[in-house]
Amino acid sequence: MKEIIAVIRINKVNATKKALIDAGIPAFTATGRVMGRGKGQVHYDILRGAEAGHPEAIAQLGNAPRLVAKRIVTVVVPDELCKTAIDTIIQTNQTGNPGDGKIFVTPILETIRVRTGEKDDAALN
Repeated sequence: MKEIIAVIRINKVNATKKALIDAGIPAFTATGRVMGRGKGQVHYDILRGAEAGHPEAIAQLGNAPRLVAKRIVTVVVPDELCKTAIDTIIQTNQTGNPGDGKIFVTPILETIRVRTGEKDDAALN
């Protein structure tokens, strides 16, 4: 089993949920608003506003790194669905622009369904 943690743009959450369901992966967790940053130094909306000449945006541009609002989607899948889940997340979220997100994959040693006590793959189905 693998845990796939995807940090994605806020406006891609609904499309990602639908795409995962359509790919046969109906169970996942979405975490509310999280803040983070990659290599970029500024929130892209502020940068665009500054480029357009808006004084408020120009005033917000400083030398300090800015955090950008994102969402986290977590999926635990059997090994055979890992590539499908990753490919689905990439296809749904890839725009080719900075800020498309990151995907982290980690092994899951054990899964237990609380209600029934089922373990591992049986707990996922």
